[in-house]
Amino acid sequence: MSTPFDLSPRPTLGISACLLGDPVRFNGGHKESRLCSHDLARYFDFVPLCPEVAIGLGIPREPIRLVGDPDSPRAVGTRRPENDHTDALLEFGRTKANQLDGISGYIFMQKSPSCGLERVKVYQDNGYPAEGGGRGLFAKAFCASRPDLPVEEDGRLNDPVLRENFLTRVYAYAQWQALRREGLSHKAILDFHARYKYQLMANDPVQYKALGRLLGSIGEHRVEDIAPRYFSALMAALKKCATRRTHSNVLQHLCGYLKRHLSRDEKAELLRLIDQYRSGIIPLVVPITLLKHHFRGHPDRYIAQQAYLQPHPEELSLRNAL
Repeated sequence: MSTPFDLSPRPTLGISACLLGDPVRFNGGHKESRLCSHDLARYFDFVPLCPEVAIGLGIPREPIRLVGDPDSPRAVGTRRPENDHTDALLEFGRTKANQLDGISGYIFMQKSPSCGLERVKVYQDNGYPAEGGGRGLFAKAFCASRPDLPVEEDGRLNDPVLRENFLTRVYAYAQWQALRREGLSHKAILDFHARYKYQLMANDPVQYKALGRLLGSIGEHRVEDIAPRYFSALMAALKKCATRRTHSNVLQHLCGYLKRHLSRDEKAELLRLIDQYRSGIIPLVVPITLLKHHFRGHPDRYIAQQAYLQPHPEELSLRNAL
């Protein structure tokens, strides 16, 4: 059974340079993530960035921290607060977001006053951080300029569910980029959506139906108008993590395409594995592997194009821990 997409082109990811082992931190150190520098580096090209070094701060340097309003903090020196780097970090974030139009995702350094995505300490006048924290300024400006881009923090990637979700979105984004390079059309958008039917059903069944309604009137809209609306909604839906319940629902739908081909015992085995997966006894890869086996013996052209069966390279083993 062929995979639905050509997954061989390596997507490119932006990444905080310290996560690849570059000694760019304020103290001349790094925060190398073996997951990124070793495991993911086999499948992705990286564009490493350290915004603090890029705006002219040296190595080593005075650490910076966020202060003031958590929704709109300032980035200042920890020893010399008159050294305010707020505008430089925000401007660099906007600039790089426009320049790096070829990336398909970004991995940020957690808790960093420049790169952290959430819960970054924002200090108040009393010397204590505000409850809930804020977002690093480079990351804030970058993400505001690229709202559809898949982004994640390095620490959260240690969670297998979040890791699989992020990389599913990265490959979807990369496939959309390829489609845009080839040239968008109404048919191309509909075909793309058809390929993501069951992946969407697993991630967000409600939005899957809403996207279907949106595309139901696609002929009434210009391609350049409907395409960004559709893709923004798609990426928002894919950001919602699939659950054992929604995965099980999709697996049962896929079984329906085999009902005329399998024996009673083969059907019973498939349903047993789906129930075991739903109950948390076995990982998702087990029923998926058996489904792929049966579809190799009984090919279905529509199912063969579904991203759900192979949304990312099998060698990444992302579904072994789901």
